[in-house]
Amino acid sequence: MARLTVIIPYYQKEPGILRRALASVFAQEFTDFDIVVVDDESPYPIDQELSPLDPEQRERIIVVKQPNAGPGGARNTGLDNVPAESEFVAFLDSDDVWTPSHLKNAYESMKRFDADCYWATITGGDAFYYHFGMRNLEETEKVNRLSDSPLLIEIPEFSRVMLKNWSFLHLSCMVIGREIYRTIRFERELRLAAEDVLFFCDCALAARRVVLCDDAGAVRGEGVNIFHAIDNDSPQFLKQQFNTWVALDTLEARFSRKPEEIASIRSYKSTARRQALWSQARLVKRAKMPQFNLLARWFWRDPKLLHSAVELAVGKISRRG
Repeated sequence: MARLTVIIPYYQKEPGILRRALASVFAQEFTDFDIVVVDDESPYPIDQELSPLDPEQRERIIVVKQPNAGPGGARNTGLDNVPAESEFVAFLDSDDVWTPSHLKNAYESMKRFDADCYWATITGGDAFYYHFGMRNLEETEKVNRLSDSPLLIEIPEFSRVMLKNWSFLHLSCMVIGREIYRTIRFERELRLAAEDVLFFCDCALAARRVVLCDDAGAVRGEGVNIFHAIDNDSPQFLKQQFNTWVALDTLEARFSRKPEEIASIRSYKSTARRQALWSQARLVKRAKMPQFNLLARWFWRDPKLLHSAVELAVGKISRRG
């Protein structure tokens, strides 16, 4: 059996995107892998994506089809179908592509330093300006340099640094070991936001050692998936912000004895409230009804939402004055 399993959740609306991702997997310098693709009731049929593959490649792919469960639910299904013999699991979003050395760097680094959680740097176009590489962390944080080629580091206070700004982490650059993939799962109800951040924290808390590689592991793509249709004026935006708040509230409980982490989490929660309320204010401005049902659910869990609404209204009145 393969030493590493690749998990790809598949939900796409146009052809060629999964084939592009798979081509980057089969171009890896490290070749001892198998692949689990989870068809999350994709609008574009998966069979048409796989038909051009040669028989040898096709034999290395397990396809699991399921009713739509969102990205977290799809990745959980992938984790549930990893062969027991696999040492490591690597994630790849179907609209991203790997650099040829990604799995080689991950496998060799994790074996050398006895790590069971690994991230490489992700790159992308101008739309993903907020991502930054591991080398940048040396400029602002206390890190231990483990290797110069490739540049590998570890962060003694990983959770604190991550919760300040997690833009150096991405699922398509993440590899985890056996003890983690057997026990940690995504919160599947967080379908539109933050399920990855919660997963990152749970994996990091469970890991023996987390290693970060500055070499690019993946190039972020621009395929058509569930997230590309969500902007500030989308009907799904409020749910996205609510799910973000729920994930952050869950995280706060994980770090109850770490004040710096809690401060970062509460700041993000406040941002989620403000963005949600601004989206509803824009609806009112366009003479549309706010999403009262979801707002009521949010208020029931988070009474501070009302305080944020009052602050928003007072600020708007003050600016008019």
